[in-house]
Amino acid sequence: MSDREPTVIHTGGSGGWAVAAALLIAAIAGGLFLIEGGYLGNRDVGINVTLPKIEAPAPVTR
Repeated sequence: MSDREPTVIHTGGSGGWAVAAALLIAAIAGGLFLIEGGYLGNRDVGINVTLPKIEAPAPVTR
């Protein structure tokens, strides 16, 4: 067995770009779904602030 040469397995590697393209399309579609569905944009928090009424001090007369 020690006189055998190493075996090289070549798979061709033709599917890597297809997986990357599918992941890119899924990420774009997911992002559009979140934005268009209102999950990431147009959030109305509804904060109402009522400021206290402050009157000006009376003028000083001499």
